[in-house]
Amino acid sequence: MADQEPVFQIQRVYLKEASLEQPNSPAILLEQEQPTVDIQLGVQADPVSEGIFEVSVTATVHTKIKDKTVFLVEVKQAGIFEVRHLPQEQMGPIMGIACPQIVYPYLRGNVADMIQRAGFPPVHLSEINFQAMYEQQQSQAAQASEGAALPQ
Repeated sequence: MADQEPVFQIQRVYLKEASLEQPNSPAILLEQEQPTVDIQLGVQADPVSEGIFEVSVTATVHTKIKDKTVFLVEVKQAGIFEVRHLPQEQMGPIMGIACPQIVYPYLRGNVADMIQRAGFPPVHLSEINFQAMYEQQQSQAAQASEGAALPQ
């Protein structure tokens, strides 16, 4: 029965995608006004093969002055994880909480580095409570399925 022991291993963490746009440079760089910053995060988990999963965390950082973009950064950091012999009810929390918590620090560093190398003060993404984010998504999914089941 030793081959039925639960397995959770990180195979690799890597930068999957990164893009930076400064469509209004250099004129926007002369503006004195403080830009607004909009940050969006997303988590995605996909099976790669039996017991192997890719979990990615995506950040989009969009800064604007009035209606003009200062810069737009999109970064997708991913990890490959081996997950075997776990009860099915634990797979959601592993994919939605544990794996993103491992990948996220790499994403934070890459976002800050990319923005700073572009000539801007770094944007430091705040710590994320992936458990709260996961629970909120589960709650929204449950409400959506309840709403879909109601007769119109």
